[in-house]
Amino acid sequence: MKKLIVFLTLAGMLTFGITNFVVAQEDIQDETMTEQTDTAAVQDDTVAMEETAPAMEAEATEEKPQSFHQILKEKFIEGSPGFMGIVLLTLILGLAMAIERIIYLNLSTTNTQKLLNKVETSLENGGIDAAKEVCKNTRGPVAGIFLQGLDRFNEGLDVVEKSIISYGGVLMGRLEKGLSWVALFIALAPMLGFMGTVIGMIQAFDDIEAMGDISPTIVAGGIKVALLTTVFGLIVAIILQIFYNYLVAKIDSLVNDMEDSSITFVDILAKYNLKNK
Repeated sequence: MKKLIVFLTLAGMLTFGITNFVVAQEDIQDETMTEQTDTAAVQDDTVAMEETAPAMEAEATEEKPQSFHQILKEKFIEGSPGFMGIVLLTLILGLAMAIERIIYLNLSTTNTQKLLNKVETSLENGGIDAAKEVCKNTRGPVAGIFLQGLDRFNEGLDVVEKSIISYGGVLMGRLEKGLSWVALFIALAPMLGFMGTVIGMIQAFDDIEAMGDISPTIVAGGIKVALLTTVFGLIVAIILQIFYNYLVAKIDSLVNDMEDSSITFVDILAKYNLKNK
């Protein structure tokens, strides 16, 4: 339930932020268009402004080029609202799940060498119960594996090893939980973009058929809007793919730590068992 609340909160925050961002860009464009209209009216009414029009056009051409993110925002607004909204929703949900997994994996990270030293010291000074307390007070899957092994210590080292292997598989499943959904959003984003492109092309041909003639304006406008969905679908897929690869690398690192520390932990228990015989 807590994970669901965290996921919904992240999705809501991302949705609210991006929605406000897009609305602000639309307001800015409306204000810019109003200012341009007022300027054109003044130029028509004033002869002096008409004489200086070439100079103003030269200055306009010398304006700084737009940055990549500014062009991206404009193209997003120009695209089809239906498919652009779906692609944006895919990005929001994918990012929410990826961020939730990143938080979970970072909280699961443990200094295994430090934990092993604490467990070994506790075994020498206080026995199994003291080592259990150390594991209970340490978060992360490695501490959980150690606690599982300590609970089975009286049944023999063979049982301890089997218990560690079994419980380690359960913890690996928990670490990988949600990755399949992120992979699904990575696959969906470009597919939705391609679907928007195909539908946009069909609409462009419908317009040509209705007009009875091939108009460059109609064809170019329809194709541009259609291709924008593909561009943004690919951008969403690239962003989510970066997060996905980071999550996979983080999980591999945690699993390696679990395996290495488990081997060392069994050796520590074997030494402790020999001393107490």
